Amino acid sequence: MPQPYERFDAWRLSHQLALEVYRVTSDWPKGEMFGLTAQARRAATSAAVNIVEGSAKRGAAEFRRYLDISNGSLAELGYLLRLGKDLGYLKVSAWEDIESRRDRAAQALFGLYRALGKR
Repeated sequence: MPQPYERFDAWRLSHQLALEVYRVTSDWPKGEMFGLTAQARRAATSAAVNIVEGSAKRGAAEFRRYLDISNGSLAELGYLLRLGKDLGYLKVSAWEDIESRRDRAAQALFGLYRALGKR
């Protein structure tokens, strides 16, 4: 049975982004496993998790607060992926693809945030 949060494009895109972050970071240096790799994965997961958690709260204002946190996680992830690219852990083409995914998730998140403000 589908969960209520699954109806949100912002969640679907954030979930797909998290899966992709796990995939691309699996090749990063083992020395980064508890550093940059873990932090990028945590930020990606946090973006999706905060949509899930916020959708379970009562009221649009509380949900929007969690969407703000999710937005911050997407911004953090953007920097971490750029750092990974600049360190040579991520090829430019892979970075461009994942950055595009991150941008789409952020746009959907903002649309959801805005829609909740109109309630």
